[in-house]
Amino acid sequence: MRRIIITLTVALSFLMAATLGLVACTNPHAPAGHEGYVFEEPRIIGEGGFRGVVQGPGNYGISAFRNRSINIDTRPTTYTEQFSILVKDDLNVAFDVHAVMKVRQGEVRSVVEAFGGLHWYERFIKEPFRTIVRQSVQEYSSRELKSERDDIATSIQAALSAYLENAPFEVVRLAVGNIDYPAVVSQAVEKKLAAKQLLEEKQTQREIAQRDAEIRVEEAKGIAAAQKIINATLTPNYLQHEAIQAQRSMASAPNHTTVYIPVGSNGLPLVHTP
Repeated sequence: MRRIIITLTVALSFLMAATLGLVACTNPHAPAGHEGYVFEEPRIIGEGGFRGVVQGPGNYGISAFRNRSINIDTRPTTYTEQFSILVKDDLNVAFDVHAVMKVRQGEVRSVVEAFGGLHWYERFIKEPFRTIVRQSVQEYSSRELKSERDDIATSIQAALSAYLENAPFEVVRLAVGNIDYPAVVSQAVEKKLAAKQLLEEKQTQREIAQRDAEIRVEEAKGIAAAQKIINATLTPNYLQHEAIQAQRSMASAPNHTTVYIPVGSNGLPLVHTP
């Protein structure tokens, strides 16, 4: 009986040791789009430290040590910075700059050990990036800032890429976003557009009035020409002929009661010409 108890005790001890061993084992994992920096946490014996890299999606492997993984996202990510800068013509202009950046493949150890790990953007890039933008934008006036937006973005991207030349980071693309002028500038632009529209409307009205005047002039010319033709044809002989024809028509009317007395030469009506 005693042997059985001793045997069971030993078996339970081995089972507990095996269970504890399995519990103590780790299997660091990196998800898709990430690289895992695998390290061993310090132990009572040994210093721990870097153990290797795992490419996601994947596992580093089961280990009896206290291995952990810092997973760094290597996919392109957009970082947006907001600015309010006094530009060349002393106007305070607000705008955004969007930079798409990523960690280069195979550089996860450098990122963790030299560039702040998960906080690499905030610790190494953010403030230099903002400084580059300020220096680039202050060379332009408020109008140029909008018209030269693409050139400004190209200049900023080139300067930022030069700064990151020896770092494990890459600028994929960069763009200058919405540009907001001060309220006084926006109001001035609106007034200018309204004045321009009113001026165009007045010009249209002027052209219409001028065209109407030209039409009236042409109508007056037509009337004057017609009167000139009529006056040229109203000779005394023509008027006498028309008077005789009118008298003949009236004389032949059934209800005619008017008597005409010819008093001119040859019995013709007299036509006085002043």
